[in-house]
Amino acid sequence: MLTSVKIYTQNPIWRHILSELGATMTDCPNVLDVNFDEIAPDSPISITELKSLILNSADTTHILQQIFHNNVPQLSDVQQNIIISLWRSGGMSGAELKNALGYMPDVATHTIDTAIYTLRKLFGHDFILNEHGVYKIGTL
Repeated sequence: MLTSVKIYTQNPIWRHILSELGATMTDCPNVLDVNFDEIAPDSPISITELKSLILNSADTTHILQQIFHNNVPQLSDVQQNIIISLWRSGGMSGAELKNALGYMPDVATHTIDTAIYTLRKLFGHDFILNEHGVYKIGTL
């Protein structure tokens, strides 16, 4: 029911319920995952309502539409995840971004640098800013 959805919650009861519904539970919050603690219902809801609540929270289309003014271009998953991570967080260092995208801290990769280079090439250098080592979404 919730396969391929990564969810964070501290509540052990919700962790059990959500994992039984097929969600992948994470042990620490990540800007790309659903933070169930922020959206948890405070009254009883049906399974269908719960699924809808989670899937709507996991849907990042509205973020991309807001950034690109409803004209969302074709982007790779890495490019989308970089944009969404920077948008939701307000800014991240290279190490934080690498961690948010699921790369191990000690793994050398140029995937993120290449994706940022490509995004700047497509949308202008001011699209992703680097201010004192912190990447931020700029302007198109």
